[in-house]
Amino acid sequence: MAFHSFNGRFVAGLALAGFMLAAAGCQSSDNGILGFGKKDATPPPPPEPKVLSSQLQAYCPKVTLRDGTAFFNTYAKSGPKPKKKTDVGAEEAAQPAADAAGADQPDDSAKIIYQASITDVTRDCSRANGSLSMKIAVAGKVVPGPMFTPGTITMPIRIAVMHGTEVLYSQLHSYQVQVTDPSSATQFVFTDSNVVVPEPTAKDYQAYAGYDEGAPKVATDKPRKKKAAATN
Repeated sequence: MAFHSFNGRFVAGLALAGFMLAAAGCQSSDNGILGFGKKDATPPPPPEPKVLSSQLQAYCPKVTLRDGTAFFNTYAKSGPKPKKKTDVGAEEAAQPAADAAGADQPDDSAKIIYQASITDVTRDCSRANGSLSMKIAVAGKVVPGPMFTPGTITMPIRIAVMHGTEVLYSQLHSYQVQVTDPSSATQFVFTDSNVVVPEPTAKDYQAYAGYDEGAPKVATDKPRKKKAAATN
């Protein structure tokens, strides 16, 4: 009797264990054992939108002003005193004092003849034969300064088009504006109609406009005379 009782409890235990395993298997069928193989419920990132051909045909690169290129000042010439010739050692000894003096630069605002500024930029685009032609316009004004004298001011205006770090177009223009009225600002509009670059395949061109005073100066040194060959 004891054997049959033990056997019955053993069979009942096996049946109960089988039921629990079956239930656990049903509950973990989606997640796997201990959570391994769990399905990721995070939705995939949306695909990048493709630029339609119609959108690319209507694309005209935006024109922006870089920092420090929106203003241009013309100063009255102040005759600097000629420097005395010194030897190299004396120049090196005097350099720290010159650096200290240069730390406090005088205010040159009283020497301004004109102050020019760019107030707006715009552009227009057209396509032909695999090229993009742009007409870039710059609007601004010239304000007479304390040292105003009626005349013509020449402003260095650069127009450029970039593709990443590649320069597709860059042109420095010497644009002249006649200023005669000392009591009001003179408005001006400059247009570069000769901007031609390869037709873009994506909307990743950038156009720039602004004053550029860093143009290299034309050498004015007179050519040195060749020494005559020594003759016996």
